Amino acid sequence: MQIVTVQHYDAFSTEPNKGNPAGVVVEGSQYSEQEMQEIARMVGFNETAFALPSNQADIRIRYFTPGHEVDLCGHATMATIYALQTQGFLANKSSITIETKAGILPILLEEKQEKLYITMQHAAPQFVDFNGSKAALAQSIGLNEDELHAELPIVYGSTGLWTLLIPVQHLASFEKMSPQTATFPSILKEMPTASLHPFCLQAFDKSADMHARHFSSPYSGTIQDIVTGTASGVMGAYYAKYINPEVSYPKTLVVEQGQELDRDGRVHVHVNKVDGEVDISITGTAVYVKEVPVTQTILTQFQTKETVLY
Repeated sequence: MQIVTVQHYDAFSTEPNKGNPAGVVVEGSQYSEQEMQEIARMVGFNETAFALPSNQADIRIRYFTPGHEVDLCGHATMATIYALQTQGFLANKSSITIETKAGILPILLEEKQEKLYITMQHAAPQFVDFNGSKAALAQSIGLNEDELHAELPIVYGSTGLWTLLIPVQHLASFEKMSPQTATFPSILKEMPTASLHPFCLQAFDKSADMHARHFSSPYSGTIQDIVTGTASGVMGAYYAKYINPEVSYPKTLVVEQGQELDRDGRVHVHVNKVDGEVDISITGTAVYVKEVPVTQTILTQFQTKETVLY
């Protein structure tokens, strides 16, 4: 029996116990894939991230839900980079690259008013039509079909991780949402493992452009994500493609999320055109909360290794 210390950070907030919690293991090279998965399961956050050395980038990050590994996670990236920078692993660099299963992505780091802000490049946007039942989809999150937006399309979108983007007419619908997670795969026939991301063009904060919630795939072992970085990024691409195709670039959108759970968070989504293609990045920050000691019974011959400075 071994004790693994996972660091708890809250992303997209400067206040502890707001934003989205993520587990961070800054020396992930000590663990096998099986051990990483078990640690993530025992921590129980939507994602726990493991920082590793990389031959292709400055660092490699692997992301695990309690149920499986995912290619990319926005809030866990924010938490991991914040942890590495504030603990001196990145030698106070202003830019790095990260190796993920979604590709090699550039990261910018900037100090503003004694706070660290992290800008994360996303993968190229992709969209796939949803052809399932809108009535069943609405019911699966506790709504009626007439609460969905009548003019905007429901589509699967990805800037590194697939989610179903569900435009909703009014902000009032979000408080009563109740996900029936087990029904999602039968409704999402094109992508049964995708998450659901309802959003609207109204917001509690007058400075925000959109409001959202995020309901996890049942295969992930969680119910919902409090403030989602990757899904916020693809909302920016959705905005440029479906909401305002005549948008003047560059455009920054503020996405609010987490208010229904008393975990107020903000994501700044940057939409630009680079070589004729839509380019997406997000900016956020994080805050340290506490250490989470995890009793890990499957680890064998845990060995203390020297700290690796990435």
